[in-house]
Amino acid sequence: MKEPIIHSLFPTPIFFSSLEREFTPLELKFVDKNKKDTYNNTGNITSNNNYILNEKPFLNIKKELDLRIKQYFDKIICPINNITPYITQSWLNYTDKNQYHHKHQHPNSLVSGVLYINSDEKFDKIKFFKEDYQPIKFEVKEYNIFNSSSWWFSVKTGDIVLFPSSLTHMVETKEGDNTRVSLAFNVFIKGTIGNNKQLTELKL
Repeated sequence: MKEPIIHSLFPTPIFFSSLEREFTPLELKFVDKNKKDTYNNTGNITSNNNYILNEKPFLNIKKELDLRIKQYFDKIICPINNITPYITQSWLNYTDKNQYHHKHQHPNSLVSGVLYINSDEKFDKIKFFKEDYQPIKFEVKEYNIFNSSSWWFSVKTGDIVLFPSSLTHMVETKEGDNTRVSLAFNVFIKGTIGNNKQLTELKL
């Protein structure tokens, strides 16, 4: 029998890119400095500064992230309106061995992202969850993108990941001896969306 064609309809976009350069000594020194000014999050620690990309040592990183965010909107959302995505809050997460980052979403944001500043591809992952109610739950012999309620991706230093802010995600218990350092951020938009004649216009 001929193999069927299976399409993935209405998929959730997980956008992967990379910084494509090494972090500068100034940037890494700034990361180390902020580790001394943190609070205990659920499972790991987070910088008290939650507008970290507004700081001078990270301005070049912010420019590069802005370019990736524009790519995300151009390739995935493809808006007809003249809108401008912009980073709202941004912060550093530090996760040591046997620590984790709790399961969560990002309210008051459209797109969220992570830049990995120190990450070991062998051990470090980001895990996403499908939170829809399942009236029937099958036991499966092999998981795939259609029957899974969670899925993870390995991440390495320099990786940039963008995804819808409503998508539940977490970091499982950290393995490996490196301190996993990630720069997380949220994105919203300025401009006008919707349609004036259809009475759906919204000016932001």
